Amino acid sequence: MTQPANTVIALEGISKSFGAVHANRDICLSIRQGTVKALLGENGAGKSTLMSILAGRLQPDAGRIVVDGVPRRFASAKDAIDAGIGMVYQHFKLVESMTVAENVFLGQEGGRLLKPREMEATVNELAQSHSLDIDPAARVADLSMGEKQRVEILKLLLRKSRILIFDEPTAVLTPQEGDQLFKALALMAEQGKSIVFISHKLGEVMRVADEVAILRKGQVIEEKGIEEVTSQDELACMMVGKETFLSVVKNEVAEGDVVLDVRELAGNGLGGVSLTVRRGEILGIVGVAGNGQKPLVETICGLQVPERGAITILGKSWKSFFSRRKHRETLSYIPEDRIGLATCPSMNLADNFLLTTRKGFRRGPWLRRKRVESESKNVVDRFSVLPGLLSSQARHLSGGNLQKLVLGREFFRDPGLIVAEQPTQGLDIATAKAIWDHLVSARESAGILLVTGDLNEAFSLSDRVAVMFEGEIVDVFDVSDTDKRERVGLMMAGAA
Repeated sequence: MTQPANTVIALEGISKSFGAVHANRDICLSIRQGTVKALLGENGAGKSTLMSILAGRLQPDAGRIVVDGVPRRFASAKDAIDAGIGMVYQHFKLVESMTVAENVFLGQEGGRLLKPREMEATVNELAQSHSLDIDPAARVADLSMGEKQRVEILKLLLRKSRILIFDEPTAVLTPQEGDQLFKALALMAEQGKSIVFISHKLGEVMRVADEVAILRKGQVIEEKGIEEVTSQDELACMMVGKETFLSVVKNEVAEGDVVLDVRELAGNGLGGVSLTVRRGEILGIVGVAGNGQKPLVETICGLQVPERGAITILGKSWKSFFSRRKHRETLSYIPEDRIGLATCPSMNLADNFLLTTRKGFRRGPWLRRKRVESESKNVVDRFSVLPGLLSSQARHLSGGNLQKLVLGREFFRDPGLIVAEQPTQGLDIATAKAIWDHLVSARESAGILLVTGDLNEAFSLSDRVAVMFEGEIVDVFDVSDTDKRERVGLMMAGAA
């Protein structure tokens, strides 16, 4: 098979199935030296399976991997690393109590006894040569998410990785940290490294990629240079096979009564948070992960007891609301954890629908099963949950379809307040757009607290935006305030 010039890795005829599901079908893909190749596709398109095969975590059913013109078989991740292939995952694999240098050298073979200063000097030189600013002597527990990501990259560079795979690398970064990452990627490409960049943020792809490869239903359906792509909308259309507009149409909605009032909420990692949400508006909470968003959401939604301060939900105190909670016209929570907290993976769709709606289907001690099946089927159809069978277990749904099921179930309850936590994280653009439209429509009868790490999502959906840093709200501003929007990255980093 003839490969493009400067090809360092070639995937030839890669196929992989899980039972009746064909994750990859006869995929051919080349990765050239000194380029950033973006890998795009909807959820379930086969990106993760393909990269797991390349990183040695899975073995293909058919096809081969050719490295520098020589066929190779990767029986483990170690084999892939030995071939110069490394992957930076969304969830970092670091020892928090150890220093940066100790983490970078952890697991190195050879039996050498290195002194801390020697390790730190080596790591410092490696970091400087790749524009990855980091203190080698710092404890990992004290680092920001962006700095932890740099440690993961340095681990691969010390192992002489020539091909680096990045899976949604900016999901936990501030805009400034994202800019630093993009500069580092460009420098690594100039130095001859090859980068595979997986992201659902099409603006990032347009900015950082040299080439794009589109996967759909387990097959590569198109490859082209980024200079041939005219817009993000064109990329979205290539991914989903139809025209998809990324903008959201927001109709004017009159603001109503206050549905959430938080006053000086402190404890559990919070430092005196105050905010209000009115019916008819979306208040977006933005900030780098770990700055108090999780305890704020869990306290509002009844998973943690407020230590200090006061919360009023739909006109009732926190204690009163949760002691006599209604199943309709109430608070609906769409958690970040779709297949742990939001759903039960071993239960079917109808039973997952009942998790928060059961009270509405009881007649005395009996459950009205026929009505459950009818209403849950209506939700599945209305929200286009595929494959659409009530008998399907939640574990067999893609992330996007699972999220649509959760959204449909919670909207069925006619909520007055909706708390949506990272509602489109990790979802493809078509599914994300559908969820955006549902949330915007829901504000006609509810107030929405939207917690997201995606600034584009926050600015597209929200009426107001609140920025969190170290457990506090540092600013709240109207989404039309362009000056504040430009400075939001600095606020998220605690610099403003």
